[in-house]
Parts: sequence; structure tokens; C-alpha cells
Amino acid sequence: MSDVAVRAENLSKLYRIGERDRYFTLRDTIMKFVRRPLARFSDNGNGVSSSGLAESTIWALKDVSFEVKRGEVVGIIGRNGAGKSTLLKILSRITQPTEGEARIYGRVGSLLEVGSGFHPELTGRENIYLNGAILGMKKAEIDRKFDEIVAFAEVEKFIDTPIKHFSSGMYMRLAFAVAAHLEPEILFVDEVLAVGDVAFQRRCLGRMGDLAHEGRTVLFVSHNMTPIVQLCTHVIWLNTGKVVEKGDPRKVSSDYLRDSRVPLGEAVFDPSVGSRGATLLRGYVADEDLSVRPDIPYSKPFCIVFEYGVEGSINGLRVGVRLYNERNQAVLHTATSDGSSTNGTVGQAGKHRARVKIPGAWLAPGRYHAEVGLWSPLVGHHVHVMNALSFDIIAGTVESVGEEVLRPLLPWIVE
Repeated sequence: MSDVAVRAENLSKLYRIGERDRYFTLRDTIMKFVRRPLARFSDNGNGVSSSGLAESTIWALKDVSFEVKRGEVVGIIGRNGAGKSTLLKILSRITQPTEGEARIYGRVGSLLEVGSGFHPELTGRENIYLNGAILGMKKAEIDRKFDEIVAFAEVEKFIDTPIKHFSSGMYMRLAFAVAAHLEPEILFVDEVLAVGDVAFQRRCLGRMGDLAHEGRTVLFVSHNMTPIVQLCTHVIWLNTGKVVEKGDPRKVSSDYLRDSRVPLGEAVFDPSVGSRGATLLRGYVADEDLSVRPDIPYSKPFCIVFEYGVEGSINGLRVGVRLYNERNQAVLHTATSDGSSTNGTVGQAGKHRARVKIPGAWLAPGRYHAEVGLWSPLVGHHVHVMNALSFDIIAGTVESVGEEVLRPLLPWIVE
């Protein structure tokens, strides 16, 4: 048996701007061929006319080729709109490529959207069996995994409740549990883990690691570089539908974060990116005078500032930031719940500015990127942006450093 699990050759996907795909029945296809037998010679073989392509179409993917061995964990990274989700949809046989081909060798499980493949009128129990049947599993196999799935999802009390009554968190937990536990040989996971709480994300990442150790193949899209580096055997970086780089996870992710498209010093966010009443508006790095600057001297304190809006009062809303260094190590996490004296105003209606001060002579010189989140205990993440912005700590008179994560100036006594 070949050790190849997934092979993509020159995959390309063309979309017409502002137009939805039509779904054709067998009758439609036959009648089209009978009425226009020569039509196939006037297009590109996919119903796309050769004239006027540039003005009304966009290549979501263009000439993407790669190979994944059995048992590998492959991360797919890139900015929003880079083509990551389109790639997984093609591999999952949800959409057809315009050009090229993909070959999948094994039973596939996909988690491309929250609860994809679930029926809202069915109970959690019924949906587990429905998804198992879709994956080609026998009832005995599903019975054997059922208790493990329910325990992982933590929905024991509600397993016989129609899932239309589930919270988004319960829906997400059950969807991932089904996809990851019904023994697919190949698992495709889109960026759906960000909607869960931190504990659930850890369990999901741990489960993907377990699948890899069991010899299963995992391809997953993520904006979080930590699991990319920790779990992946190699990484594919996409931009505007093309492969920019592929190979070692640490090198590719580092190159991606250094890319100029990660905002340096200041970022303005799309106000539509948010959920349930909270939106992120702007973020920047500033000196002690609150002047925006992308580089901070090593010995000087500085501030990280995020502006956000709340439509209505959100009980327990928190703002947090996590900093990563050039090796994608999380070096610092801080949030308004860590003792902020203004925590009571965080979730009030209106526009707010959250600011945290980082002491000087704390972070080692180098480039850092910030992850920001707005979350509450009831909803989980309202907004979560991985590569929100980046900044540099510059050495100044301090000698260059090696592999340090932190480099504080601490008192020494030599006797």
C-alpha cells in the first residue's frame, strides 16, 4: 500500500464574483449536452467562458500542489482570503476544482464549519449516528465510540435534546467530538476551534495529537502558530490562492509572521469581525507618552492598546493579549481579569480603550506579534485575532541575545 494519504496536483479554483454556484441534476446535465453538444469546446471544461474572465472572476486557488504522507499532521496557514478553506472544501469533495486534481486515499472526516453535517431538529444522539453513517461506519462501530464522544463533548445531560437548542459552545464540542472520534483515516479541520473556550481548545489539540500518534493523517487550518509548531510535521503557507512556502513548521510560520502583511505597530480591524455585541476596532503599540511606534527600546516601558466597542452590556467581558516571539513561543499573557482596577467597566455599552503597560528591560530584543481576544464566561470568544499586530524590541546598548525568551534586569550580589 502507498504511504501517500493526500496528493494535490495543480489545484485551481475559479469563482465568479457576485454569483452563486448552481447545482445541476442529472437531467439538467443530459439536457444541456443534447441541446448544446459543442458547448464543451467553447469553455474550459467547467462551464466557465474563456471571455471576460479577468473582470468578473477571481482565482481562490491557483496551481497548488503538495503531497501528504500517512500519519502526518499538516498545518495550512495564511491571511483571511488566502484560499485555505477553499482548499479543504476541494479535498473534502464539497466543491469541484476548476483545474487540477486531488486524490484522497482513505476514509475522510471533515469539520469545516461548526456542526457541519448536523440536522438541527435531531437530537445529539441521533446526529452522532447520522454522522457516523455518512462517514461509512457501521452501527456497531458507532456504539463502541458513543460514550467516549459524549464524554469528550461534555453534553451528557443534553444528549437527547434537539441540537437546535444547544449553545454555540455545546454545538462546537459535539461537532468536533464526532469528527475526531469516529475513526477517520484522514481528518480535515478548518479554523473552528477558536470559538471554544481555552480548556476545550486544549482538548481538541490534544485529540489531534493523539490521532497523529495513532497513524492517522490530519490537515488543519489555523491562525494560531503555537499548535502549528507543536503538532505539525510540515506547513503550507498560502497567499492569494498560491503556495508561498511549505516545509518546516518553525521556519514557515516564522517567515509568515515576519511577512509585511502582519501589521507592524498599528492595526485597524474590520468592525464586522465579532459576535454577540462586541467588536474590535483598533490596536497599537505605544511608548510611555502613548505615541504609536513599531519599535521600542529594550530598556523602556511601553503599552499595548486595543480599542473596542460593546453594543449592550456584557456581563463578565474580558480583554486579553498574548505575545509570541519569533520562534512562535508564547512569552506573555495578560488580561483585564488579572486584577485590573477598571474591570467593572470592561463590558459596559459604548466604546472603550484597554491599555496594558509592559515594564522596560523585560522582553528580550526581537520581533513579537500579539494575539488579542474579547471573551466572556457565557459566550466564550466574541472576537479572537491571532496576528493582530507586531512590534520590535530593539537592543540599543544591550548586547545581542541568543535564545532567551525574557531578559529582565535583575539585581545580582557577588560575594
